[in-house]
Amino acid sequence: MRTILLIGAGKSTSYLIEYFLEKAEKENLFLRIGDLNPTHANKLLQNHPRAEAFELNIQNDQARKEAVASCDIVVSMLPATMHIAVAKDCIAYNKNMVTASYVSDAMQALNEQVENKGLIFMNEIGLDPGIDHMSAMQVIDKIRAKGGKMLLFESFCGGLVAPVSDNNLWNYKFTWNPRNVVLAGQGGAAKFIQEGTYKYIPYHKLFRRTEFLDIEGYGKFEAYANRDSLKYRNAYGLNDVLTLYRGTIRRVGFSRAWNMFVQLGMTDDSYTLENSHQMSYRDFINSFLAYSPTDSVELKMRHYLKIDQDDIMWDKLVELDLFNHTKKVGLHNATPAQILQKILEDSWTLESNDQDMIVMYHKFGYEIEGKKKQIDSSMVAIGANQTYTSMAKTVGLPVAMATIQILNKTITTPGVHIPISKEIYDPILKELMDYGIVFNETQVPYMGYNPNNVTG
Repeated sequence: MRTILLIGAGKSTSYLIEYFLEKAEKENLFLRIGDLNPTHANKLLQNHPRAEAFELNIQNDQARKEAVASCDIVVSMLPATMHIAVAKDCIAYNKNMVTASYVSDAMQALNEQVENKGLIFMNEIGLDPGIDHMSAMQVIDKIRAKGGKMLLFESFCGGLVAPVSDNNLWNYKFTWNPRNVVLAGQGGAAKFIQEGTYKYIPYHKLFRRTEFLDIEGYGKFEAYANRDSLKYRNAYGLNDVLTLYRGTIRRVGFSRAWNMFVQLGMTDDSYTLENSHQMSYRDFINSFLAYSPTDSVELKMRHYLKIDQDDIMWDKLVELDLFNHTKKVGLHNATPAQILQKILEDSWTLESNDQDMIVMYHKFGYEIEGKKKQIDSSMVAIGANQTYTSMAKTVGLPVAMATIQILNKTITTPGVHIPISKEIYDPILKELMDYGIVFNETQVPYMGYNPNNVTG
């Protein structure tokens, strides 16, 4: 029996665990799930005879090493910063490893050791990063195989609430780590290239420089630029491309509204607020506004943000109960970003029967036989409920599929990898279609970069 060690059983693991259990008999698998609190994992396992959940603190070196040593392959669904200790154990005990996280500098630094041991460390094999890489490289490789030259590549992805469960003015609910949503775009200017010119958007302008997208059957969306669109230029073989832009999808109007928090400073995570645990939500808002002996918090905020009382932006703020003077923050030594996250989770947490939605959209511009052409490709996935979300599905299934393929030696190239080779993406994308994760590709007239599609 082949043992899979899954470390971490958070929100993105429901479909991952289900896939392993479905394949357990046929593939001769035994699934061990190590988590600080195995309660959630045990609910998903439902006493399956080929699985067990156990308490595991990865800070406990001996327990972690024993768990790694006793398995055949490790799947780490831990936060990205926690992978390295596990990765070093995998090298020490000659175990392959799979993660959905971005390849950190520390992970990449292990590449030589991984190659020398003949091991495979597969990273960025979730949704974004993951399915975005695979679906993009499949089309790019097809274009090149026909003799085409890439001119433009734009890629967008977003985790949203499905239309049937879209019942707030922000048209948004949390479908993954709320902290990552609150801190999105921070850490430097967004950078990309358009029509051969490098472009940069500083954080304080990020949410007012958006592009509009139309997804057939689902309407209009907007997207703001990711922090570093150039990161994959070399990996994708797009060093000479004229336009390379990656962005995050939201419903139209979200970015303008989110920009209010940015301008107030409420997304800042660099300092703590005194007596934060005793603050009411109203106190928190007032702490960013000038003192006035006569004006209310509401009036000061409208003046500061230059919004009218009948503006929908104001309605969005009111809907979040920001001005409640009885609700307490309840967080000690909290940063503004942590308090904002707490407030938003009150309103944006998925209910038990809520459905989420993943939207991914690629644009490929290329030249072939002297003619410029364009392919648009889109994928929409709808979740089932709060546990079996489309986010968990699109993150977990590629991870699970890659794990089985490494066990079965259909993926064999050693090293620290992301899924950009045909050996990896072809079988996984094909199998994902069986689970309803399908890309619709359309040949459209070449548009290039359209500056009229940009707002702000």
